[in-house]
Amino acid sequence: MRGIYSNKTEIRHKVFTEIARMAFEGGDFNRIEDLPYKIVPGEIGKYYDNIFLERAIVGERLRATIGLPIRKVSEHAPLSDGIDASAIDEKYYDPPLINIIKFACHACPEKRVFVTNGCQGCLEHPCVEVCPKDAIHMVQGHSVIDQEKCIKCGKCLNACPYHAIIKQERPCATACGMKAIKSDEYGRADIDYDQCVSCGMCLVSCPFSAIVDKSQIFQTVLALKSDTPIYAAIAPSFIRQFGDQVSPEMVRAALKKIGFADMVEVAIGADLCAIQEAEDFMKEVPEHQPWMGTSCCPAWSVMAKKTFPQFASYISMSLTPMVLTARMIKQQHPECKVVFIGPCAAKKLEASRRSVRSDVDFVLTFEEMMGIFDAKDIDFQSLETEEPLQTSSALGKGFAASGGVADAVVSVIKQRYPDKEVLTVKAEGLEECKKMLAIARSGKYNGYLLEGMACPGGCIGGAGVLSDVKKAATNLEKDKARSTLHEPTETEFLDYLELITEEDK
Repeated sequence: MRGIYSNKTEIRHKVFTEIARMAFEGGDFNRIEDLPYKIVPGEIGKYYDNIFLERAIVGERLRATIGLPIRKVSEHAPLSDGIDASAIDEKYYDPPLINIIKFACHACPEKRVFVTNGCQGCLEHPCVEVCPKDAIHMVQGHSVIDQEKCIKCGKCLNACPYHAIIKQERPCATACGMKAIKSDEYGRADIDYDQCVSCGMCLVSCPFSAIVDKSQIFQTVLALKSDTPIYAAIAPSFIRQFGDQVSPEMVRAALKKIGFADMVEVAIGADLCAIQEAEDFMKEVPEHQPWMGTSCCPAWSVMAKKTFPQFASYISMSLTPMVLTARMIKQQHPECKVVFIGPCAAKKLEASRRSVRSDVDFVLTFEEMMGIFDAKDIDFQSLETEEPLQTSSALGKGFAASGGVADAVVSVIKQRYPDKEVLTVKAEGLEECKKMLAIARSGKYNGYLLEGMACPGGCIGGAGVLSDVKKAATNLEKDKARSTLHEPTETEFLDYLELITEEDK
């Protein structure tokens, strides 16, 4: 779970840190073979009570962090197999982005209803009475469910006065709003990549750390060691992600210390995106389409186009804040490379699209970036900081939370078209987003601006965050209050919007 430092978090952090450290140190990268023994030392397992299994899982996570494919348990190959091809700073993500380490999967049941020891064996036994399939019987004074007959309807669960009956579902499958996770022939989780939109919710929901996404930590560090200037484009949700006492100014100083030329707020791109989407809305709705969906969340956008292809053209064609910011940076520094640092797994695939590759060179999550900081032993409190950045508006920063995109777009419309009233609706989580689109299909949202976010709470609840979602929301509001700019239209970078969008014409 996000915001909780668990054994799973510890494993991931150690892997990210050691891969970053290996890349910084250079030399023979085949020494990756030694890292499972460094991360899981000794002779007794700490996590699974099986040190061989632990090291094998860590080995596959190391490979994924370098961008290499997960190996099957039936295959024999060294950990370093393919590492030379990945030891370049030009490598993009090879699909699939989200992977399951099969031998780490617990093969959780997809769905089951069963009676716990909380059963009191009551005289009324309403669970027996309400079961439509006669699947529940009293055995030695307690209810027992015949799993062969049970249809998992949950009627017994709701009827039990002691709440002694529970329904268990596979956590990764429950978290997947696309219903993309099934079971293989051994009962282990399996991803249907035709349905998957790489939101990463399964990754953060698996309690066994069996699901892993590929990373560009290795390639980013190699780029930082080159002579090419590297700029960090950091998402609006970065506030206090690296510690409760770590200010935005400290993050900027830390990035510069490890080799970045500078840090640029993607909230600048959010301001430009709000302006672009406001103009798109006024131009398209309702003359050419009944409603418009926001474009910023790639997982929401891909889901909408997969699930409701008839609405594909209703999703705004505006460039996302990540792309707008990256293009602006490259307008200013044509020879540079850009690293997007944010909360999102799906942004990794967005950056891999051919139309975006020249704009965004690397994508890292906050969690991955923390591994790089620790590999260089960054002490945030000891850094010399500069003046606070005041380059983006409060509403631009607000893109990080659910409802923030719609708020910014509506604010621009009110400023530029004061007589226009815009109704909005938002949804967070892909399941809720699908419900929103189903209602839109019925015509109830004609004239509306629809905001979709794949993650709970919005970007602050993404798969790559470090902070608790509620705490992140509070910190975001504090940061917005400190901003000297409020409206997206106050941005000093408005001239770049025409230059940036001209590239698509």
